[in-house]
Amino acid sequence: MVEPRLVDLANALADAARPIAARYFRTAVAIDDKTDNSPVTIADREAETAMRDLLTRHVPEHGVFGEEHGAVRTDAEYVWVLDPIDGTKAFITGLPIFGTLIALLHRGKPVLGIIDQPILKERWLGVDGERSTFNSQPISVRACPALDRAYMYSTAPIMFPGAYEKPHEALTKKVKLFRWGGDCYAYGLLASGHVDLVVEASLKLYDFAALVPVIKGAGGLITDWRGRDLDMASDGSVLAAGDTAAHRSAMGVLAA
Repeated sequence: MVEPRLVDLANALADAARPIAARYFRTAVAIDDKTDNSPVTIADREAETAMRDLLTRHVPEHGVFGEEHGAVRTDAEYVWVLDPIDGTKAFITGLPIFGTLIALLHRGKPVLGIIDQPILKERWLGVDGERSTFNSQPISVRACPALDRAYMYSTAPIMFPGAYEKPHEALTKKVKLFRWGGDCYAYGLLASGHVDLVVEASLKLYDFAALVPVIKGAGGLITDWRGRDLDMASDGSVLAAGDTAAHRSAMGVLAA
């Protein structure tokens, strides 16, 4: 069970990051390229700094794993995983489907997750053992056992290099509707019952940790492509589904 004070703290982190992202959204913000050529802005850095300051003040003994400012005490019992702006490319092109991702790991397992969309003021919250919520209202995935009835999202073709490309392409041909794009927002849509599958590869811990409690708490499944739970040692492949049968069928296609 996650202590209520930690849930409150997670919401406070999201509250701190939200106005920073909103302030810089659709402005002439400077864009830098990281070593992997992915973009980063002052909004990313300031939002993560604001969240880390709160963690230092309230839970200095906890670890922190952030996309922009690195990792400290990752061997601690509790580790916070922060992605201040997941979907920076959407952010810098003025598309409000990026999000702030906040996760809490307990002994390496994601037990709390937030997906926060600062512009639309939308927040998904997942807590281990509890029903996930969207803006404080309970949510649930939808039933969709058949792939040929499923709606599926993936973020971008570049995320499926090498051996990931063909299995992913095969799955896109099995579903009823497939769309590129979405970043973390697609997982929120799945948890709320609007999408049936989200399939990714090449993700980092800060990309997926917050998604796990949100999806599971809404009644869905989220694993790697082999059906293994996601944790600090995962390979970066992600298969999220609202229906157990659809997850099983999708996993079969991806393994072929």
